[in-house]
Amino acid sequence: CTTREHPSTLRPFVSMTAKTKELHFVADEVQSSMDLRDPCALNLEYTRAMMGFLLFDAAPASIGMIGLGGGSMAKFCFRHLPAAKIRVAEINPYVIALRDEFDVPDDDERFSIIEADGADFVRNSPAAFNVLLVDGYDARGLPKALSSQRFYEDCHAALAMNGLAVVNLHADHRDYRQQVDRIRNAFHDAILLVEDKREGNSIVFAQQGNPLQMLSIGPLRRPASFDEKTWKSFQNAFSRILAALK
Repeated sequence: CTTREHPSTLRPFVSMTAKTKELHFVADEVQSSMDLRDPCALNLEYTRAMMGFLLFDAAPASIGMIGLGGGSMAKFCFRHLPAAKIRVAEINPYVIALRDEFDVPDDDERFSIIEADGADFVRNSPAAFNVLLVDGYDARGLPKALSSQRFYEDCHAALAMNGLAVVNLHADHRDYRQQVDRIRNAFHDAILLVEDKREGNSIVFAQQGNPLQMLSIGPLRRPASFDEKTWKSFQNAFSRILAALK
């Protein structure tokens, strides 16, 4: 008989088109996509939705991430949030080994990637995060260790006061509602659910401390580190978040 390879040791592969470079575990599923003309751009809509934390905290001092993939959000935050210290946990060493393929920055005093299980990463975090981005899917989907009640409670504990956890969930997963309820329980109902039925992704914003406050609806100021084109690319995602807040 044969044994199934553990997802943390599966080797991803890279494909290219004229405009993009993509990371895959299986041929018909894109794990991460990079625009060859702008390697730091966010090519997938759900990643722009996850960056909606900017509506709540436009200049976080500390960002934690679970799941590297092709490094889309890590690169984006490194480039556009120059005051933030960024720590990324990735369990698969073969994904980390492709960091140069996807122009992921080298480790330095502000940016680091560690080979670690995401559940251990939040449970043993030495410092509190202002923002924690959770996108820890592997070749088989969302690992149980990254969707348990204990995990979400550890995410809550790993945040600074009023810090935000931002979790990507697949809305068609059989345990989707249970996962949302676990986040709700861990964060004492201080969550905002932003669903995208067209893309099949749901983004959950969960705040440590007081319940999420209603944002004032009006023109959003573009941070100095964002060019106009990049800022415009977020408007659809931001509009959905603001609609969910209503």
